Amino acid sequence: MLATVVSATLLGVDGHRVDVEVHISGGLPGYTVVGLPDAAGRESRERVRAALLSSGMTWPLKRTTVNLSPATVRKTGAGLELAIALGLLVSESELPEDCVTGVGVLGELGLDGTIRPVPGVLVLADALFRVGIETIIVPPANAHEAALVAGLTVRSAPDLATLRACLKGEEPWPDPDPPPARTDDQDAEPMDLAEVRGLVTARLALEIAAAGGHHLLLTGPPGCGKTMLARRLQTILPPLDPDEALEATRVSSVCDGEPPHELASARPFRAPHHTSTTPALVGGGAGRPRPGEISRAHRGVLFLDELGEFPPIALNALRQPLEEGVVRIARQGASLVFPASVLLVACTNPCPCGRIAADCRCSEAQKARYARRLSAPLLDRFDLRQRISGPTAHDRPGEDSATVAARVADAVARQRHRFQGSPWRWNREIPAGLMEHYAAMSSDGLDAWMLAMEDGMLTGRGAGRVRRVARTVADLAGAPVVDGEHIVLAASLRQDVS
Repeated sequence: MLATVVSATLLGVDGHRVDVEVHISGGLPGYTVVGLPDAAGRESRERVRAALLSSGMTWPLKRTTVNLSPATVRKTGAGLELAIALGLLVSESELPEDCVTGVGVLGELGLDGTIRPVPGVLVLADALFRVGIETIIVPPANAHEAALVAGLTVRSAPDLATLRACLKGEEPWPDPDPPPARTDDQDAEPMDLAEVRGLVTARLALEIAAAGGHHLLLTGPPGCGKTMLARRLQTILPPLDPDEALEATRVSSVCDGEPPHELASARPFRAPHHTSTTPALVGGGAGRPRPGEISRAHRGVLFLDELGEFPPIALNALRQPLEEGVVRIARQGASLVFPASVLLVACTNPCPCGRIAADCRCSEAQKARYARRLSAPLLDRFDLRQRISGPTAHDRPGEDSATVAARVADAVARQRHRFQGSPWRWNREIPAGLMEHYAAMSSDGLDAWMLAMEDGMLTGRGAGRVRRVARTVADLAGAPVVDGEHIVLAASLRQDVS
């Protein structure tokens, strides 16, 4: 007998429908899985068999073939095991065929028959809903996550025996457990910009970066306040828009071990260690390609502390994603696109020893070798570049985060209104061909911009970035057009740090 159960598998950060076809026929007992399963899929036989026997059900002593369709898409993970088990029960007439018709099934099986959570349920459930599946069966730990897909009916059961009874109508569907209380920020260190003394220009650069989504590089000796200032960027960022929250939650659903129970409430802030490899930063890796840190920071901040210590090959791999807002990974079996719209903030020392010029002990060869770790094309992608020397004993605390965040929110609201109906959100994303429309300049602004380009210190990309930063400066000031003073300030914040 043949039975078909609808499920889904992850391909990057997207979900793809999979039809699990189970065929049982006479012949020597055997179990075969076809359709490009990975190692976890090939091991499903033992887990499904033990789960059925532990739940008081029979294992068919016949020739069993499981086909995962479409056969051209590689299937990853153990999330198809529950669908395989239900397919076996339908094929053996232990369940009526109509109970799984038009129903999506996701879940991993334990040897005792428990239904265990799987990663990416939000993405998988959304993919099934988009192809017409309106009811889905998921593990209890994933029930609240799947319910984030509006219009989808979510069912769950703690184990295989209970699920069979619910599908046959012998028991009511159990209510999902309440989601656990949020514990994200309970142990986090409280931070506020008011704790930063001095660094007036660097604080201004941080505010502009938060308001326009501009990439920021801070350079200075150890202990001058680079990291302290950069980590407080998250205290002045604008809140996530609803669609941004959904995008960030989708990535979290695929990457994190703990299933999300609600939409993300704060922008991601990722700070990978400087020993991170290229796949760790941009994504990829052996087997199933996974999103990297730049994708996990999507719609938030990617903070690279000790930028000069990162492998140059990994840093250079960031160049294209920073321009396009996506990571493109090509494999023999498939080409994947990971989201990567981030605000990049980085800190670095001016040389290996990090001391100021008078006390520097590095040779010229050491300085040159250290400088080559940061390529000119990478540095050119930072809209704001600041050298800082640290506070003095007479510096006073600046404004607190709430005051700065209010100005940032007003500037962001102006951008949202200006970009209404377009795919762009930040001044950082203004296309070169639409500068006149979205970043119009006064005659003084045009003169100042032309003068900055004639100095020969800006590349073509740099000139465009100065104009985008000036648009953000104008937004913070509430100005309708970019004036000369905005251009001058934007150009002054793009210092040569090489």
